[in-house]
Amino acid sequence: MAKTVGDCICMLIVVLDVIAGIRGLEAEIEHNKVMKHLRVWIFECRDPSEKAFKLGLAAAKLLVLAHVIANMLGVCNCICSQEQLRRASLSRKLSVALLIFTWIVFAVGLSMLAIGTSSNQKTKASCGFSSHHFLSIGGNLCFVHGLFSFLYYVSTVANLS
Repeated sequence: MAKTVGDCICMLIVVLDVIAGIRGLEAEIEHNKVMKHLRVWIFECRDPSEKAFKLGLAAAKLLVLAHVIANMLGVCNCICSQEQLRRASLSRKLSVALLIFTWIVFAVGLSMLAIGTSSNQKTKASCGFSSHHFLSIGGNLCFVHGLFSFLYYVSTVANLS
């Protein structure tokens, strides 16, 4: 029973990450639809997109939710010292490495989504350096986060067996 619940929660995490990735990509599409007033090399003026803002914010919220659930599901798989690292099994080392990768992908993906979303937050046109595909990069990293979260769950379950 517990394994079935864990599997369902794992699927929920993957689904949340996939939806977050799709929302991030949709936000990028909406961001690119707005009118550009001026574009000179890497400097541009454009109107903000309320729809891109909402989609980017939704993607960021879903990514955070998936990350929190994934870390709660994995419980504490901690290696605190060099001695524990040397004695740990290969699957436990893999689990810790995947946890670290999950945190890195989460931090970078959330940062990209936040930068892309904030460029659409303003109520008037803004000018500055063009934000090159931050929303789509963040959306793609949501998919990567889902993959690493799934692998982290599988390696954690292998440690418990």
